[in-house]
Amino acid sequence: MSDKFLDKAYGLETPEATLDHYNQWAASYDAEIADNGYATPGRIAAALAEVQSDMSEPVLDFGCGTGLSGLALRRQGFQTIDGMEPSGEMLEQARAKGAYRHLTQIEVTETQPIAKGAYRLITGCGVLGTGAAPPAVFDMIMHALPQSGLFVFSYNDHALEDPAYTGKLNEWLDCSAARLLSREHGDHLPGIDLKSTVYVIEKS
Repeated sequence: MSDKFLDKAYGLETPEATLDHYNQWAASYDAEIADNGYATPGRIAAALAEVQSDMSEPVLDFGCGTGLSGLALRRQGFQTIDGMEPSGEMLEQARAKGAYRHLTQIEVTETQPIAKGAYRLITGCGVLGTGAAPPAVFDMIMHALPQSGLFVFSYNDHALEDPAYTGKLNEWLDCSAARLLSREHGDHLPGIDLKSTVYVIEKS
């Protein structure tokens, strides 16, 4: 099974290639990234819990994958979690974990899969970055949030080196369309010596 999937994950260049890769990876995904110490889901859930006291408010786990981020949110005490994900195979793995209220399969070509104002709390764990969702998805999520909505997400080291991703965040912050509540660089996949920064931003 092994390292082939993780090794290739950061070189995917099209949404279609990404979808195919994750569909094929779904059955062995949890085991492979557990072997590499996947830390970001827990870090994102903890960061959201720092700024959100009402654990009953629904959270959208965008790009939920096999549901590891949903489990992490549950462990932090969040009670109502919905997931969206383009990979049907990954969604089957997520469904089996029982962490979600609703799971929705979305099309990679869909420009606005999140209804505007439907969620005040959105997480994106390892979703935005090279080999994953393009920078435009950042705008889509921010436009879907209501005023004072929170987006808690990660950029791994590959995304942090790409000005298309860091620039997208700065576009929102620099014009005060959003404000940065916290930022922490730490472990992502220690097994391959990859770190990530977890951000909490609030829409102005």
